[in-house]
Amino acid sequence: MAHPGSTRYDSATRQLEQAVARTGAGARGAVGLVAVLAATLGADPPVSALWLVPMLAADLGLTALFLRLAWRGGPLPGRLVAGDVAVTVALCLAQRHLVAEEALEGGASWVAGLATMSIVVTGVSWRPRAAVPAGLVVAGAYLAGVRLASPGQDVTGTLGVHLVQIVSIAVLMTLLRRSAALADAFLRESARAGIALMVERLRREDELRQVGSVHETSLHTLTMVGLGTYDEPSPTLREQVATDLAALEKLRDTPRAAAAPIALDTLLEEVAGRAPGLVVHRRLTPGTVPGDVAESFARAVTEALANVARHAGVGEAELVSSRRDGEIRVEVADEGRGFDEHRLPPDRFGVRGSILATMRSLPNGGAEISSGGHGTRVSLWWRP
Repeated sequence: MAHPGSTRYDSATRQLEQAVARTGAGARGAVGLVAVLAATLGADPPVSALWLVPMLAADLGLTALFLRLAWRGGPLPGRLVAGDVAVTVALCLAQRHLVAEEALEGGASWVAGLATMSIVVTGVSWRPRAAVPAGLVVAGAYLAGVRLASPGQDVTGTLGVHLVQIVSIAVLMTLLRRSAALADAFLRESARAGIALMVERLRREDELRQVGSVHETSLHTLTMVGLGTYDEPSPTLREQVATDLAALEKLRDTPRAAAAPIALDTLLEEVAGRAPGLVVHRRLTPGTVPGDVAESFARAVTEALANVARHAGVGEAELVSSRRDGEIRVEVADEGRGFDEHRLPPDRFGVRGSILATMRSLPNGGAEISSGGHGTRVSLWWRP
C-alpha cells in the first residue's frame, strides 16, 4: 500500500517474500524441535545412538538458524534452504538407523515430518524450476529410506501426498508472485505518474516565476528608459540596473507550506530520465523527504544536468544519492570541461540561483560546486 501523501510504496513482492520467509522459518523451527523431542523419546531398538546423535545435532543446528531467522525477520537464504534439503535427504536415507520399524507405518515418523516440512520450505522459498526438483529429491530419498528400513512397507500413499504437496505449492507460489508483481507494476506506474506531474509543475513554476521577476524588475526599468525618463547617463539609472540584476540573481521560490512526503529517489529518477541529450548513470538510495525539500533537490539536479548537457562537452553524467547519519546527500558529476565558479558571467543565473541559492534557502540545506580540468561535481545536502 502507498503511504498517504507519498509516492513511496511498500513493494507487494517484498512483503510477500518477507511474510513467506518468516512463516516458513517459524514452521520449520517448530517442526525441528518436535522432531528432536520425538526422536529422543522414540529411540528404541533398532535405533542406533551412533547414528541418531550426530543426525539430531545437525537438525538441531538448522532448527536454531531457522528460529533465529523467524525472530529477526528477513528473506530465507538460499544456502540455508539448500542445507536443510541436504540434511533432510541424509535423514531420510538413514531411517533404518534412526526410526523404529513400527513408526514407519503410515508416514508418521519424525523423519516424515521433517521431509514434508523441507518440501514446503523449498517450495515457498525457491522458484518452481529449482523447488520442484528439490522436492522430488526429498520425496525420493524418503521413499528409498523407508524401503531400506522396511522392504514390505507400502509407500504409494506417501508418494502421492508428496507429489500433491510439490505441485500445489509450486502453483500457489507462482500465482502469489504474479499477483504481487502486477500490484507492484500498478503502484510503480501510479508513483511515476505523480512524479511526472510534479516535475512538469516545477518546470512551469520556474517559467512563471522568471517571467514575473522580469516584469517586476528589468522590464520596469526598460519601460522607464523607453519613455524618456532618462535622457542622459544617470547614476540613478545605473543604480537601478544594478539592483535589478541583483534581484534576478537572488531569485528563489516563494515560501510555501510544507508539502506531503515524496520519495526522493523516484523523483530524481524522473528528473534524470528527462535530461535532454544526456545519459545519466544513477545510483539512488531509497528515501522519503518532505515535499518542499524534494522539490528543491529536483530543481537543483535539473539545473546541474542541464549545465552538463550545455557546457561540459560530454554526453554522460552520474547521479548519486545517499543517506548517512540522517543527512541526505545528492551528487551530480561529469568528466567534462570544468569552469571557475568565481568567474561566472552575470548571465549564468542557473548555478547561483537554481542550485546554490535553492539549496541554501532550505533550513539545514546546502550546496557546493567543485570544478576543474577533470570535470565538475555538484554536491547537495539536507539534514532533517
